Amino acid sequence: MKLKHLTLVAALAASGLGFSASASAQAQEQFVPLLSYRTGQFAPLGIPWADGKLDYLKLVNAKGGINGVKIAYEECETAYDTSRGVECYERLKGKGGGAAGFDTQSTGITFAVTEKAIVDKMPVITPGYGLSQSADGRVFEWNFPLLGTYWTAADSIVQDILKKEKGSLKGKKIALVYHDSPYGKEPIPLLQKRAEKEGFSLSLLPVTAPGVEQKATW
Repeated sequence: MKLKHLTLVAALAASGLGFSASASAQAQEQFVPLLSYRTGQFAPLGIPWADGKLDYLKLVNAKGGINGVKIAYEECETAYDTSRGVECYERLKGKGGGAAGFDTQSTGITFAVTEKAIVDKMPVITPGYGLSQSADGRVFEWNFPLLGTYWTAADSIVQDILKKEKGSLKGKKIALVYHDSPYGKEPIPLLQKRAEKEGFSLSLLPVTAPGVEQKATW
């Protein structure tokens, strides 16, 4: 049985979010894909994240699942590469009667599957990353940006600087040192709008992948 709406929580559980579920008692198992990046330039971040998600799903199942529904899962290695992430999406979206949703683990992959998700009616869950404008659910019905977005973070930073500068940023310069990739570029539109509104100049300083060496930029 395909239970995308009722078992969306299974996908949230995969993201490490402790939501309760109201899954149908008729379903004994719900499939949740696990996109991970244990290889590639961002492996030091991806390995513990993937391990944590996997351990959480094992814990949920050990405790009886979600309202009695066990979680079936399959890990798919993306190496944080968009094309490989899309391959994982296409291969796993229909598995087990239909995936509960995708936590893509990558802003680039999120961009690539967002239009596909509309056609497939597939939830795309992005806790703290992804496509910032997808917060408008009237337009992005199948995107679920949880725990804030890059725009949220950038705006919070500007608000904090405003407080420290006693409410005025006119004539000031704010620099954004960012990773030259989809996720690194996400805050730029928000900061450009804030610069127009608050009267500060915005300096954009990209750091090429993998972004480990930043001394020259700073």
